[in-house]
Parts: sequence; C-alpha cells; structure tokens
Amino acid sequence: MKLSELLQGIDNRFTDIEITAVTCDSRQVIKGCAFVCIDGVVMDGHKFANDALDKGAAVIIVQKDLGLDNQIIVKDTRIAFAEMSANWFNNPAKKLKVIGVTGTNGKTSVSYMIKQILEECGKKVGLIGTIQNVIADEVLPSKNTTPSSYELNSMFSLMLKAGCEYCVMEVSSHALDQNRVYGIDFEVAIFTNLTQDHLDYHITMENYMNAKKKLFFNAKTAILNMDDNYYSALKDGLTCKSVTYSAISDEADYTAKDIRLRPDGTEYLLSGIGKLQRIKTMIGGKFTPYNTMAAAATALELGIDLETVALAISKMTGVKGRAEVVPTNRDFTVIIDYAHTPDGLENILKSFSEYEKNRLICVFGCGGDRDKTKRPKMGAVAAEYADYVIVTSDNPRTEEPMSIIEDILVGLKETKTPFLVIENRIEAINRAIQMADKDDIIVLAGKGHETYQILKTGTIHLDEREIVAEALKNL
Repeated sequence: MKLSELLQGIDNRFTDIEITAVTCDSRQVIKGCAFVCIDGVVMDGHKFANDALDKGAAVIIVQKDLGLDNQIIVKDTRIAFAEMSANWFNNPAKKLKVIGVTGTNGKTSVSYMIKQILEECGKKVGLIGTIQNVIADEVLPSKNTTPSSYELNSMFSLMLKAGCEYCVMEVSSHALDQNRVYGIDFEVAIFTNLTQDHLDYHITMENYMNAKKKLFFNAKTAILNMDDNYYSALKDGLTCKSVTYSAISDEADYTAKDIRLRPDGTEYLLSGIGKLQRIKTMIGGKFTPYNTMAAAATALELGIDLETVALAISKMTGVKGRAEVVPTNRDFTVIIDYAHTPDGLENILKSFSEYEKNRLICVFGCGGDRDKTKRPKMGAVAAEYADYVIVTSDNPRTEEPMSIIEDILVGLKETKTPFLVIENRIEAINRAIQMADKDDIIVLAGKGHETYQILKTGTIHLDEREIVAEALKNL
C-alpha cells in the first residue's frame, strides 16, 4: 500500500513510498513497514523507534519529536494507529453494521443473545468478545475483550469476506480509553450497567464512566439501562437516539412486567412499542430480564419483528461461564459464573438465594494485580447472600494468594456467615462438592469461561467443569 493511502485522513505531506506492513509492536517490524510508537500503560513504543529503523522500518509514526529523518509526528499515535489500521484493510467496518456492547457486567451474554436473534433471521454475524471471536462459522481464540485496532480491522475484513452483514462486539472501557475503536461507527451501542471494576486503571468511577460513554458519541442509537445508577450521567450530553429499558420504571421504552424467575429459566412480559409479548428463556438468574431486554430492544431497533425476537430468546440456553449449570446427576446443583466484581457477585448470589434450596455455598477469590478496593466488598457480598463461603484463589498473577485472601476476609470477619479459607482453588472446589447436601446450590464464582489460572510462576490449565466431574467421581 502507498504511504499516501495508509495516511489518508491523517497526513499527506510526505513522498509516496510503498509500505509493506503496519505495526505498533517492535517485535513484528519487517523491512518497509510503518512502525507506530504508542506510549502504553507499561511500555513507551518511542523507545523502540531506533530498533525498528535497524530492522528496516520505512517510516516511524511518533507523537514526540525524536529527530528522525523519516518520522511523521501526529497528535495522538493511538488514533493514528486506529486510522492506519482501518486504511490498511480498506475500512471494512464501514461496510458492516457494527453493534457495540459495553458495561461492567452482561457484555458477553448480551452480545451472544443479539447474535442469536440476528441468526434466527438468517443473517450472517461476526462476534468479537471475551470468550471467543466468531467469523461466520469459524471460531477464533480471544486474547482481550476488545482487540487492538489492527486485529479489529483484520477481523472486520475477514467477516466481510465470509459474507457477514453484522458484527456484534464487546467494547471494554480500556479499549475506549485507548482509542482502539476510534473511527468505528456503531449502528447500535448498548449500555448494560456500571459497577466498581478496573479502578486500578481508571482510578475513579467518574473516569470509568466517561470511558464507557465514549462509545455512544459514535453510535446512531443508544440502548440504555434506565435502572442503573449511572444512567442519567451517561445519557447526559448524548446526541444520538436513546432507547431505554427497565425492570422497574414504566417511563422506559421497554419494560419487563410480571417477572418469574426459576433456576432453569426466566419468564416475563415485555412491554414496549405499543405491544406486549411474553418472553421465555431457559436461562436463569435475576439479571436475565435485563440482558434479554437489552438484546430485544437492539433487535427491534434494527427492524426485527417482536415475534421473531421472542422465538430466538426462547431457544437460548445461555453462555459458557455465565450462570452455567454443570451436570452432576446428583441432588445438589453446581453453577459456574464469571462474577468477579461486587455487583456481579451480588447478582449471581442474590438470584440463586431467592430460589427454593437448602444452602447456598459460594466459592470465590479475587484477581491479583487488579483493583484491591473491591476485595473486602466482595467478601461482604458473599457473606450477605451465601449460607457458607469458601475463600480461595482466582488469578493471583504476581501477588501472593494469601495476601489477596486477607484483603477479602476484611469484609467477612465481622459477619456471622461461616467461612473457610482454602488457598488452592482445586482443593476448594473439591471441599464444596464433598460438603454438599441435598438441595444445596454451589456457586463457583470468578473464573467462568476461563480454562486456566494465572499464577506468579506462569499459567496453568484449570477447567472447573473437569474439577467438578473429578470431584463427583470421588464422592
């Protein structure tokens, strides 16, 4: 690609040369490429500019004057990288209807639900998210909730080649703050909720909210959860069309009435657009009305009829690691859920605490190298809603597991809820299975779809489904 084409809309002052590749990773530099220096959270790419030149980079994109002959100075290299990535793949997002889902909890579930509704209508749909990326029928591994600008545009391009009309993607606050989705026009953008998470990065909830809000300035239509505490602040100043959903207020455009919750499903009456429709799904949990309403409202705004939406939702069985019921063939129930925030843990535990049961047993930990302030809060939440708590490790990363556990116990020690500390997660799950009685519900929170555990010594295989199956054999 010619340099002038690559820099279309960015800078056209320079002599035209042929560019062989675009990267912001100095390890991927090849002869004739454009290397973009990004000042990242951990490392500043400007430090590798000379290394890139030594490897044969044809041009260096910088936001700091390095005094190089072939440097191009831009105001923001993250934005430049996003624009260059789009240009490199011939702006594929402009040929797709892109739907973005943001929020602390529910992004994955809502994304999958929208995808299934669209597919019910015969549409070809791509998916980008936490669990996996999907291009038509091809499944690709996912490293981040929202990939880099280059990876995004690469996937958009592949989706077009596969005949996709839509792309449904989870959009993280990190991606928004770092301009990874800069320049993408969203047909619809959905806000699920906002609760404490990622404050190790954003520092304050206001910063966190403002990062999420950036999504809606590039959207034609916003689908907003009116019941969330941050709804008003997030809606303030938006110029796009806003559509609201609620399980409480009749002022919302879409409202859930007569909600009936069961461990194996959810049912309610959806009121909106002058119609009433009974919504039934095989997905349990108090959050399910919100997730299905967000998906339904999105589909309706895209022109899909309400009956088709209801039919698609009725066929849904849930997403791996989201209120996932593990087969046990026993008289107790095991649930795996990704809940890793105070609000997420409260949602899953509160949902199952309201079902007819014996005891609710919660096994959970907190991630290392992440927001420490949520740890005691999660301990307090577990104590409030569970009948018995086993505190264990999640992904401790570089931190000492027991140090994380001690932070959690601050929220548990002043409560009357019995608890046990078992640092090893496999042993903790085994203990929960061993102590289970008839009609108990065991919630394994935090890992969800993950099949690994990140330790100081490296990443190990850990699939909670396998651990439960092995524990059941040993009963």
